[in-house]
Amino acid sequence: MAKSDAIPAPTVRRLSLYLRQLELYRETGLRTVSSKQLGESLQLTDAQVRKDLAVFGHLGHPGIGYRVEEMIGRIRRILGTDRVWNVALVGAGNLGRAFASYRGFITKGFNITAVFDADPSKIGTVMPGADPVVVQPVSELAATIGLRNIDLAILAVPMSDAQAIADQCMQAGISGILNFAPMALRVAPGATIINVDLAVHLEQLSFRVCELRR
Repeated sequence: MAKSDAIPAPTVRRLSLYLRQLELYRETGLRTVSSKQLGESLQLTDAQVRKDLAVFGHLGHPGIGYRVEEMIGRIRRILGTDRVWNVALVGAGNLGRAFASYRGFITKGFNITAVFDADPSKIGTVMPGADPVVVQPVSELAATIGLRNIDLAILAVPMSDAQAIADQCMQAGISGILNFAPMALRVAPGATIINVDLAVHLEQLSFRVCELRR
C-alpha cells in the first residue's frame, strides 16, 4: 500500500463513498459486487474504482469482483474506523448541539466523550446524544483530553477563538481536528486539521445551479 502522504486526497474521499455504498449493498443482502456496479452507483467509471482501490493492494478476486463484507472490513481498517475514536467537541452552541445529538457518529466509530465551552451559561448543562455529556469549561480541556484518551476534536467555535482553541488541543495531544470556523488554521507538527467552511460549500452549490440555468 502507498504511504498516506502519497495518496491523493480525492482517492481518500472516495473511499468513504465506497464504504457507504458497500454498507448499503450489505443491507440488501448483496454479497459480491463488480467495479462496474460500484462505479455506476456512485457515478464513477469502473476504471476509477479499480484505480482507487488498487492503491491499497489487491482487494478484488478474479471472476468474483469484490466481496462486500470483506471490503467493508478492509476499507474501515484503511480509514481507521475499525476502532472507536474518542472525540472532544469544543463549542456547545447550536452547531455543537447538532453534532452531539447526531447518533450516526458512534455507528461509524466516533464517540463524543467530552464537550467544552467558554460560556458560563452552558457549562454544567447536558448535551444530548447516545451518551449525554456534561459541558465542561475550556480550562479543563487539556486535563480531560489526557484522562479520556481523546485523539480527535471537533471545533464549533467562533472564528476569533478557533486558532487559540486549536493550539490548546494540539498541545494537549490531539492528533486530528475538524474545524468548522470559517478560516484555515495553522497546524502543529504531528497533527492534522481539516477545515470545513459550510458557506464555501453553499457557494459552490449555488455556482453549479447557476451554471445549469445559464
